[in-house]
Amino acid sequence: MRTLTDLPTPPSDTTERHNADATAAHGFSGSSARHESAVKHVTGRAAYIDDLALPSDALHLAVGLSPKAHGRITAMHLDEVRRAPGVVDVISVVDVPGHTDIGPVFPGDPIMADQEVLYAGQVMFCVAATSHRAARQAVTKARIEIDELPVSLDPVAAVDAGDLVRPTHRQQSGDWEAALADAHHVVEGEQFIGGQEHFYLEGQACVAHPTEDEGVMVHTSNQHPSETQKLIAEVLNIPFHAVTVEVRRMGGGFGGKETQASPWACLAALVARRTGKSCRIRLPRGDDMKVTGKRHPFHNRYRLGIDAAGVISGGDISVTGDCGYSPDLSDAIVDRAMFHADNAYSLGQARVTGHRARTHTASNTAFRGFGGPQGMMVIEAAMEDIARQVGEDPLTVRKRNFYRQGRDTTHYGQTVDQIALLHTLVERLEADSDYWARRRAIADFNARSPVIRKGLALTPVKFGISFTAQHLNQAGALLHVYTDGSVLINHGGIEMGQGLHTKICQVVARELGLELSSVRISASRTDKVPNTSPTAASSGADLNGQAARDAADKLKQRLFDFAAEHYQLDRQEMRLERGELIAGIAGSEQRIAWGTLIQDAYLGRVSLSEKGFYATPLIHYDRHSGQGRPFYYFAFGAAVAEVSVDTLSGEYQVDRVDILHDVGDSLNPAIDVGQVEGGFIQGMGWLTSEELKWNDSGQLTSFGPATYKIPAYGDLPATFKVQLMEGHPNSMASIYRSKAVGEPPFMLGMSVWCALRDALASLTDYRHAVRLDTPATPERVMQAARKARHIAGSTALRTALRTALRTAQASPGAPSGDTSP
Repeated sequence: MRTLTDLPTPPSDTTERHNADATAAHGFSGSSARHESAVKHVTGRAAYIDDLALPSDALHLAVGLSPKAHGRITAMHLDEVRRAPGVVDVISVVDVPGHTDIGPVFPGDPIMADQEVLYAGQVMFCVAATSHRAARQAVTKARIEIDELPVSLDPVAAVDAGDLVRPTHRQQSGDWEAALADAHHVVEGEQFIGGQEHFYLEGQACVAHPTEDEGVMVHTSNQHPSETQKLIAEVLNIPFHAVTVEVRRMGGGFGGKETQASPWACLAALVARRTGKSCRIRLPRGDDMKVTGKRHPFHNRYRLGIDAAGVISGGDISVTGDCGYSPDLSDAIVDRAMFHADNAYSLGQARVTGHRARTHTASNTAFRGFGGPQGMMVIEAAMEDIARQVGEDPLTVRKRNFYRQGRDTTHYGQTVDQIALLHTLVERLEADSDYWARRRAIADFNARSPVIRKGLALTPVKFGISFTAQHLNQAGALLHVYTDGSVLINHGGIEMGQGLHTKICQVVARELGLELSSVRISASRTDKVPNTSPTAASSGADLNGQAARDAADKLKQRLFDFAAEHYQLDRQEMRLERGELIAGIAGSEQRIAWGTLIQDAYLGRVSLSEKGFYATPLIHYDRHSGQGRPFYYFAFGAAVAEVSVDTLSGEYQVDRVDILHDVGDSLNPAIDVGQVEGGFIQGMGWLTSEELKWNDSGQLTSFGPATYKIPAYGDLPATFKVQLMEGHPNSMASIYRSKAVGEPPFMLGMSVWCALRDALASLTDYRHAVRLDTPATPERVMQAARKARHIAGSTALRTALRTALRTAQASPGAPSGDTSP
């Protein structure tokens, strides 16, 4: 059962929300307008990279991958590859005319292997042939000789050996050592958090066309076209303006196409320039999974001081990201894990340390949440452990540790705004989900059921919104109004199914007082809006919506100036509503149709095109001190999950999920609810079923749907209720007081993992929290259940021995003194 909130939220600011009653009818921002490509998606008419038509002489590319995880290349015999049927060109790193290192931020990512291979699946050469089949068959004819070197797959061992892709970083507030020394109790633990494959429906794909002079036109499935433009230009050794990159839509990305779509675009562009022919590359699913990075696996440790009620006074937390062979985006990802090691709780006087370990796997990269989920897991594990230590329900302990008055500053120095909203949201979900009644019913059930155990958990989310790299918090937009009154908007964001283009069209329609159908969006292109930031960090609508709004507002003001002079109207009393320019106050209004206004403005030689720009204010972070305000605001949410676990086999099912999520004043409730649902399921999959496996030689063995299990329809909870928190607009001046929704719901999936631990704790009469690494597959759950029974048995034995000794000591002639075990 799902609850869909599909009504617009009430206006929070009358100066921004006049005519809100017409919002839903006109598809303005705030209404549940359908996705702009919805019909194309369901009818198959939405064009993706593999759907684009090519010239008859176009070439198809395939790549040869290293079979070894680490070693020195002693020979590459490619003559048989060159002689294979249909082959037109074969290139290796020596054929690159410009840069060979395409590291997005820091060096370390060769476009093709050069003398040394650093992971199994690394690209060694590229084949161009007259068909996709011919290219793939030719690749198999290569003979490569590699002297193998030791393979490192353990991030903890890498840190101990000092093998890091970037230096260790620390954040600290107060005297954490004193907090531990003075604490009533010290709780400690560790956990391994597995990675996650992006498993986008559309794999890595690109089409490149050579253009006049030295240029190239590239169509790519890509979250960061401007970065790809830069890297192509550097690889080809040509100016940036000679490269145009276009993205109309992506069939999913989730971060996997923020940096790791660029290599394929660079290869396609390189071959296109060499041969003078259009080129297409699309990776088969197995190759895609072998060659691209994943969500970072993490190893986390904590030592926290608590009082008798389980309230944290301070402590020490360390997070270690398994970065793979190169830096990629790992520095910022581990930073974000550190920023979110508190989740919704005050850590008090605490130190948080982040390590960036180098291993011989594909370079791990951005994934929805960007390190935040891995950081939150450490404190959510601690909350469960603390609750068992003090004998309280985990929800009670969580609420005691929430940010609150007097303890509203993070360990990196940012004040948490809207802390009352956090408390209100959790209390409302607690009541709406009947948490305490269900808790009592589950305790009764577990007391009577020796094998099947139920678990329940309510977990919060506090997620910071902004790129932590300050310069990325900017966006541009380009707006055109044509003489028939139709509007075209272009911006730097990328549509990957999340509804960004729909929201941007709604913003423009709202600003210009038009029906949504009057506004059309075009493909994102580097020659329309330059120097764009990636569509990531949940900031797509925040940044690009403000840029589009800025462009629309500038154009609106210009039209008002023209209308005041041309029609002799009062400039102070103008507005655009329902397809009209309205001037004057009620009862004496003058109305001019939008089409008439635009025609007259054109004849009056008024520019009907405008660019917009936005840069997020206030944010900053001093890396030297580990203090600052890296986030413009926080988004909140909470989920209650209930599970049933077969403690003998480890099999389990998710019975019910209740979610209440904060999106401020929603830009589009229907799309936002869909994002919450999808984010939760993806987060649940990360923590339960999606298991990455490498063999001892460093080769990925889970490289397809037969060996890697994402959640399917049957994994959905039987009862699934999602609601958006209404009546709490963003306290910051975001676009229409909305909040980002892309990443925060992902962390709601932690409630399922906590519910599994709760079910396992019932085997110890809720006295112990058993370690449960992720993904919590049935095998891991079964092993944890065995451990819980062992703990329970040992505890029962110790209790029986103590009772027997006390009885013996109380008997006549019993020896004096404490002889308890």
